[in-house]
Amino acid sequence: MDKEQLISRLNWFYSLELNQVDLYKSQSKAFENEYAGLVFEQLSSIEQGHVENIGIKIKELGEKPTTIGDVLSPFIGHIAGKILGSRDLPEVLKINTMIEQKAMKDYKGLIEDLKNSDYGSGELIKILQNNFIDENLHTEWFKTKLSELQTVEFSLIP
Repeated sequence: MDKEQLISRLNWFYSLELNQVDLYKSQSKAFENEYAGLVFEQLSSIEQGHVENIGIKIKELGEKPTTIGDVLSPFIGHIAGKILGSRDLPEVLKINTMIEQKAMKDYKGLIEDLKNSDYGSGELIKILQNNFIDENLHTEWFKTKLSELQTVEFSLIP
């Protein structure tokens, strides 16, 4: 992987994380009187940290972070429209899980590619691994909350 390819891939994550910040902010407002709203607010803050740490790395490589990804914009636009049109928490959790799993898959791929690259500094890999862990934790919370909601939904005891 050369420098330009790395910058392009980091910009993909920068755009993804930036969109997740906005997505979770919107969801925190939509569910503001519920525990899920507090969680979405916290997730937005965590994703903002990802935006910042990736942005710093892009700048260290001599470029400015982009906010538009050719692949990302249509993907997020479709998903965000679907989510924002719905106040159904289980559906929101399912879509959020899908987005987080996509991020995890892409983080894993970049981390693996960086291990065999001149640009695979230990610091950058560690940042990406930490971001991956956060995405994994978000995914697990979504799955746990969804399971909890489905258990209550199919329970005879309120």
